Amino acid sequence: MAYLMLDDDRSVVTTAPLPATVITPCADPLPTDAPARLSALEWSVVALARKDRLWSLDKPGRIAKAMAVLFKPPHNHMLADERLEALRRIAVLGWHYGYTIPTEELKRFLHAGFSPAQYELLMDSIGVARLRSAQR
Repeated sequence: MAYLMLDDDRSVVTTAPLPATVITPCADPLPTDAPARLSALEWSVVALARKDRLWSLDKPGRIAKAMAVLFKPPHNHMLADERLEALRRIAVLGWHYGYTIPTEELKRFLHAGFSPAQYELLMDSIGVARLRSAQR
């Protein structure tokens, strides 16, 4: 390979070989020792999911849509952001079932950009909160 080298007067163009570069691979592109964290917004979604019922995870059927036409439609619990909705869904299941989460929901959670460490942090926090409320 070559590159163009311009002289000071910009009238003469010469080619010279590229300098040799040494490429060193990264030791670990994704550090696994980084602590798992959730943002304040994400924790607020988890807190709000505590009061959501399991039916909030289902899409409304034909009868529910027909009833919404006749009566006041129920509150839509789904979030517009896919990442936060995946977090809400896994948190609702965590509040109701603990660590017993369907594989599809766990895949959705991880596909949304969360890590397994964040999943463990979330479930551990929900477990502690469930234990505290059961002791009261």
